[in-house]
Amino acid sequence: MTDVHIRNAKATGKVYTLGDYDGLSLFISAQGSKAWHFRYQWLGKRSRMSFGTYPELSLRDARAMRIEARAMIAKGINPRLARKQKQQAARLAGEYTFMRVYEKWLAHRMLVLEEGRQSTLQQIRRVFQKDVIPALRRMTIHEITQHHLLEVIGRIEARGSLSVAEKMRTWLRQLFEYAVVVVPDMENNPARDLHVVAIPLPPVRHNSFLIIKELPSFLRDLRAYQGRKVTQMAVRLLLLTGVRTGELRLATPDQFDLARGVWIIPAASLKQRNMLTRRRRVRVGDIPPYIVPLSVQAQQLVREVLDAFKPTQKYVFAGVARLTDHISENTVNFALKRMGYDGRLTGHGLRATLSTALNEIGYPRIWVDAQLSHADPNRISAIYNHAQYVEQRRVMMQDWANRLDLLEKGEVEAASRHLIVHLQGVAEMAGQSDRTPWRSGVNAPYPMEACWQQTMQDPREHINARIAAHTGCDITVIL
Repeated sequence: MTDVHIRNAKATGKVYTLGDYDGLSLFISAQGSKAWHFRYQWLGKRSRMSFGTYPELSLRDARAMRIEARAMIAKGINPRLARKQKQQAARLAGEYTFMRVYEKWLAHRMLVLEEGRQSTLQQIRRVFQKDVIPALRRMTIHEITQHHLLEVIGRIEARGSLSVAEKMRTWLRQLFEYAVVVVPDMENNPARDLHVVAIPLPPVRHNSFLIIKELPSFLRDLRAYQGRKVTQMAVRLLLLTGVRTGELRLATPDQFDLARGVWIIPAASLKQRNMLTRRRRVRVGDIPPYIVPLSVQAQQLVREVLDAFKPTQKYVFAGVARLTDHISENTVNFALKRMGYDGRLTGHGLRATLSTALNEIGYPRIWVDAQLSHADPNRISAIYNHAQYVEQRRVMMQDWANRLDLLEKGEVEAASRHLIVHLQGVAEMAGQSDRTPWRSGVNAPYPMEACWQQTMQDPREHINARIAAHTGCDITVIL
């Protein structure tokens, strides 16, 4: 067969074929259109496949395709099936680009996202936009190998962002786990073992905190803070209550019962929720809310924030861009940095400040742990501490707020001499009789102005005071 023969082949009103050799032929329709066919034997049966039309596919090209097909047959590959798979791969390449799978994965994450975790999604978008998408956006999900992902992680590690690299390994593993399930012919997860070659994180540094003698200057710096008023109040409320920054960010007006002076944080907002439900098999519905008694000062602060609450606002501490959002997870830390406490204090460090101070003052650790909603994962009974010792903690937190007021005024000596008392009539443990005396040696501060005059007359003496008008409790003042 030659090109001349092909060009001269005309329509005859009937179908006919011009043969080449080794299975290649030119099919000519009744109307004169021409197409290349290839016939071959596969598993004992005759098979045929089309290469394309003439003149779009020349004789030389058709013969080259025949040679390629024969080579595949010699290797035990069915050329027609191989072409279908190639076409399917090309179709999948258009449908399953990295960008498309990434967007679908994000949409799926949003469906199962717990309330208050929107900031995590925003962080994923931000980090992927910076580090991943520029490298992988033009690739199909099938083309991406472990080497490609290691290059992405390596660039993050090279700039010293080891914590971001650690998060990225987790996110990439989750993304490709999703892809293995939803993408046809996606069998392996290239992100599965990225941790094997990870640069280890530096030793964990616990959040820095302030000791009592550092609080006067901090409180004055907080009062002079030039940023958003709502951020300043958020920092102060953290110090007055000891709640987690995440619990503060998710706070809604309905959580505050100011008539009773409590902040009731639902179990769904608790950090321990995942630990309790997964590791301890506790149902979310069985976890009591986290009850936070509010000092008078904390109640006044909350009232002030709620007085400025807007109709479109959802959270007590609204974000900057949209009133429907809450402040971001970095808002408090950025504020502390602006105040000059970068590296010295974080939002979580405010909890450590409160915890250290209350333990140093002498309050029972079980009260402090309950106030901070600490739970020992190995003790079921400790799971419910955050709902206990409410009245005892109310006394403790009012004293703490009063001390902060004195410290902010610079009355450090007065704050340090604030009453330390044996309380008779306030049970140390939940379930004890209200009239049961304290265990021997357990001291706790009691912030009653009625005791001040007696206390200050002779601080070297042990003064017994009965404040029946206030509490009906016997109080032994110890300085």
